[in-house]
Amino acid sequence: MDQLEKEPKIASALATLKQLLADHSVVRDFQEIQQRALENPKLQALEEAIKQAQKEMVQYEHYEKPEAAHAARLTYETLTKEYDAHPIVVAYRVALQEADDLLHYVTIEIQKQVNMTIQEEEQHASED
Repeated sequence: MDQLEKEPKIASALATLKQLLADHSVVRDFQEIQQRALENPKLQALEEAIKQAQKEMVQYEHYEKPEAAHAARLTYETLTKEYDAHPIVVAYRVALQEADDLLHYVTIEIQKQVNMTIQEEEQHASED
Protein backbone atom coordinates (compact mmCIF):
# COMPACT_ATOMS: atom_id res chain seq x y z
CA MET A 1 0.00 0.00 0.00
CA ASP A 2 1.27 3.42 -0.94
CA GLN A 3 2.11 5.71 2.00
CA LEU A 4 -0.44 8.30 0.89
CA GLU A 5 -3.21 5.71 0.78
CA LYS A 6 -2.74 5.20 4.54
CA GLU A 7 -4.02 8.74 5.12
CA PRO A 8 -7.79 8.45 5.71
CA LYS A 9 -8.74 11.60 3.77
CA ILE A 10 -6.56 10.65 0.82
CA ALA A 11 -7.78 7.05 0.83
CA SER A 12 -11.38 8.25 0.91
CA ALA A 13 -10.82 10.77 -1.89
CA LEU A 14 -9.04 8.12 -3.95
CA ALA A 15 -11.88 5.64 -3.46
CA THR A 16 -14.38 8.32 -4.49
CA LEU A 17 -12.34 9.22 -7.58
CA LYS A 18 -12.03 5.56 -8.57
CA GLN A 19 -15.78 5.11 -8.22
CA LEU A 20 -16.53 8.28 -10.19
CA LEU A 21 -14.27 7.11 -12.98
CA ALA A 22 -15.74 3.59 -12.95
CA ASP A 23 -19.25 5.09 -13.18
CA HIS A 24 -18.35 7.54 -15.97
CA SER A 25 -20.06 6.74 -19.27
CA VAL A 26 -16.77 6.88 -21.20
CA VAL A 27 -15.21 4.23 -18.97
CA ARG A 28 -18.35 2.08 -18.94
CA ASP A 29 -18.56 2.26 -22.75
CA PHE A 30 -14.91 1.29 -23.05
CA GLN A 31 -15.33 -1.66 -20.70
CA GLU A 32 -18.41 -2.86 -22.58
CA ILE A 33 -16.67 -2.69 -25.95
CA GLN A 34 -13.57 -4.33 -24.50
CA GLN A 35 -15.70 -7.21 -23.21
CA ARG A 36 -17.42 -7.58 -26.59
CA ALA A 37 -14.01 -7.70 -28.28
CA LEU A 38 -12.69 -10.31 -25.86
CA GLU A 39 -15.76 -12.50 -26.35
CA ASN A 40 -15.99 -12.20 -30.14
CA PRO A 41 -15.09 -15.55 -31.73
CA LYS A 42 -14.23 -13.99 -35.11
CA LEU A 43 -11.74 -11.61 -33.46
CA GLN A 44 -10.26 -14.46 -31.42
CA ALA A 45 -9.83 -16.51 -34.59
CA LEU A 46 -8.24 -13.57 -36.40
CA GLU A 47 -5.84 -12.97 -33.50
CA GLU A 48 -4.78 -16.61 -33.55
CA ALA A 49 -4.35 -16.57 -37.33
CA ILE A 50 -2.24 -13.38 -37.09
CA LYS A 51 -0.04 -14.97 -34.42
CA GLN A 52 0.37 -18.07 -36.56
CA ALA A 53 1.29 -15.98 -39.62
CA GLN A 54 3.87 -14.10 -37.53
CA LYS A 55 5.41 -17.39 -36.37
CA GLU A 56 5.53 -18.67 -39.93
CA MET A 57 7.22 -15.47 -41.16
CA VAL A 58 9.92 -15.82 -38.50
CA GLN A 59 10.42 -19.52 -39.17
CA TYR A 60 10.63 -19.11 -42.93
CA GLU A 61 13.06 -16.22 -42.60
CA HIS A 62 15.15 -18.23 -40.14
CA TYR A 63 15.30 -21.19 -42.52
CA GLU A 64 16.02 -18.85 -45.45
CA LYS A 65 12.86 -19.60 -47.42
CA PRO A 66 12.15 -16.17 -48.92
CA GLU A 67 9.16 -17.18 -51.02
CA ALA A 68 7.39 -18.84 -48.10
CA ALA A 69 8.31 -15.90 -45.86
CA HIS A 70 6.84 -13.50 -48.41
CA ALA A 71 3.61 -15.53 -48.61
CA ALA A 72 3.38 -15.60 -44.82
CA ARG A 73 3.96 -11.83 -44.73
CA LEU A 74 1.14 -11.28 -47.25
CA THR A 75 -1.16 -13.48 -45.19
CA TYR A 76 -0.18 -11.57 -42.06
CA GLU A 77 -0.86 -8.21 -43.71
CA THR A 78 -4.23 -9.34 -45.06
CA LEU A 79 -5.31 -10.69 -41.68
CA THR A 80 -4.08 -7.57 -39.88
CA LYS A 81 -6.03 -5.30 -42.25
CA GLU A 82 -9.15 -7.38 -41.73
CA TYR A 83 -8.67 -7.23 -37.95
CA ASP A 84 -8.02 -3.48 -37.94
CA ALA A 85 -11.14 -2.84 -40.04
CA HIS A 86 -13.44 -4.94 -37.85
CA PRO A 87 -16.19 -2.69 -36.39
CA ILE A 88 -15.56 -3.85 -32.81
CA VAL A 89 -11.82 -3.15 -33.13
CA VAL A 90 -12.53 0.30 -34.58
CA ALA A 91 -15.02 1.03 -31.77
CA TYR A 92 -12.56 -0.31 -29.19
CA ARG A 93 -9.80 2.00 -30.37
CA VAL A 94 -12.11 5.02 -30.32
CA ALA A 95 -13.38 4.13 -26.84
CA LEU A 96 -9.83 3.53 -25.63
CA GLN A 97 -8.76 6.97 -26.87
CA GLU A 98 -11.76 8.60 -25.18
CA ALA A 99 -11.02 6.82 -21.89
CA ASP A 100 -7.36 7.80 -22.17
CA ASP A 101 -8.36 11.42 -22.82
CA LEU A 102 -10.61 11.38 -19.74
CA LEU A 103 -7.83 9.99 -17.54
CA HIS A 104 -5.38 12.51 -18.96
CA TYR A 105 -7.80 15.35 -18.22
CA VAL A 106 -8.34 14.14 -14.64
CA THR A 107 -4.60 13.77 -14.11
CA ILE A 108 -3.89 17.28 -15.42
CA GLU A 109 -6.64 18.79 -13.26
CA ILE A 110 -5.32 17.05 -10.14
CA GLN A 111 -1.82 18.23 -10.97
CA LYS A 112 -3.06 21.81 -11.37
CA GLN A 113 -4.88 21.70 -8.05
CA VAL A 114 -1.88 20.25 -6.23
CA ASN A 115 0.42 22.88 -7.75
CA MET A 116 -1.98 25.68 -6.78
CA THR A 117 -2.19 24.38 -3.22
CA ILE A 118 1.59 24.19 -2.95
CA GLN A 119 1.97 27.72 -4.32
CA GLU A 120 -0.63 29.07 -1.89
CA GLU A 121 1.08 27.35 1.03
CA GLU A 122 4.45 28.73 -0.06
CA GLN A 123 2.92 32.22 -0.32
CA HIS A 124 1.39 31.99 3.15
CA ALA A 125 4.66 30.67 4.56
CA SER A 126 6.63 33.56 3.07
CA GLU A 127 4.14 36.08 4.46
CA ASP A 128 4.51 34.69 7.99
